[in-house]
Amino acid sequence: MGGLMSDGLFLPALVLAILAFAVPRLLARVLPEGVTPLLLNAFLATLLLFVISSLFFFCLYLWQGVDFATIMEPGLAANVLFFGRLGVMAAIIWAPIMLLSVAGLPRKWVKETW
Repeated sequence: MGGLMSDGLFLPALVLAILAFAVPRLLARVLPEGVTPLLLNAFLATLLLFVISSLFFFCLYLWQGVDFATIMEPGLAANVLFFGRLGVMAAIIWAPIMLLSVAGLPRKWVKETW
């Protein structure tokens, strides 16, 4: 299972895709209906998915057997930049799915109309 999760691309991409679909839907449960909250939802989902994907890559490094001390050797700032860059690059996977998920939210509005 470890090889399928960390060495291959399918399962990590699938996890990011599922998160990209689910995060805006979960945020929509706590945000009110309307255009401004919809834009806020898209912004918050982008930030959350960036942080989640960066942490996801950090966990994949740990899963592959890299020691925490080895990862932290370059320093906190270098790690934030490195894993942040990986999170931004992962946006090629999660950004289109997140945008489609956000775009589908007005269909479920009860009080507001698009």
